[in-house]
Amino acid sequence: MTNPLFDLTGRTALVTGSSRGLGRAMAEGLAAAGASILVNGTDPARVGAAVQEMRQAGFEANPAAFDVTSEEQVVNAFAGFDASGVTVDILVNNAGIQFRKPMVELATADWQRVIDTNLTSAFVIGREAAKRMIARGHGKIINIGSLTSALARATVAPYTVAKGGIKMLTQAMAAEWAEHGIQANAIGPGYMLTDMNQALIDNPAFDAWVKNRTPSKRWGRPDELIGTAVFLAAPASNYINGQIIYVDGGMISVL
Repeated sequence: MTNPLFDLTGRTALVTGSSRGLGRAMAEGLAAAGASILVNGTDPARVGAAVQEMRQAGFEANPAAFDVTSEEQVVNAFAGFDASGVTVDILVNNAGIQFRKPMVELATADWQRVIDTNLTSAFVIGREAAKRMIARGHGKIINIGSLTSALARATVAPYTVAKGGIKMLTQAMAAEWAEHGIQANAIGPGYMLTDMNQALIDNPAFDAWVKNRTPSKRWGRPDELIGTAVFLAAPASNYINGQIIYVDGGMISVL
């Protein structure tokens, strides 16, 4: 029997960037808790494949392929949800990219691309979702931050700024929307075993640094975000707002 505090039955969750990686893991975790998932990505074929795999696993999933950096596509996607009677009860702003280069060598276009993908998209999608959530009187927004929401690291300036912005965007959402029954919180993953981090994982020196720097002495697994995601999407977190929970093996807690 499912504990009602963590039951997502009857809820629909839009998880951006959920055809693979951390987004896919969280999408499957929310689905296992009973939610219907809108799988998002820019590649319709990859999104479709993810939907089929999730359905084969017994989950309820549907495609929602659009570019999170295109305001027009975002607005059209939500208009499409409205027209088909789909309500986004849970939004997970997960889509993100990384770009590594020293700031003195960083082109403005590359800076802007990271900011647009990792921060501005969360605002635009959050705004469109919140308009509907406010009308219904409830909703859950989960923004995906990072260790760099609190700490800086060299050569990833735009990522650091974007993820720091995610922390404050989450607080701004809570400040404006909590009175309407919306809870906006964030998750700050540590160093995770993902495709985006593969080059770092394969680098012996960096791999050793992560393991030595993290009290848990290992990288995190994508599925280790599921518990926090379900908690923040479920009734169990109804009086939690504007917070960021770090899922990082303890890294941010130690010098």
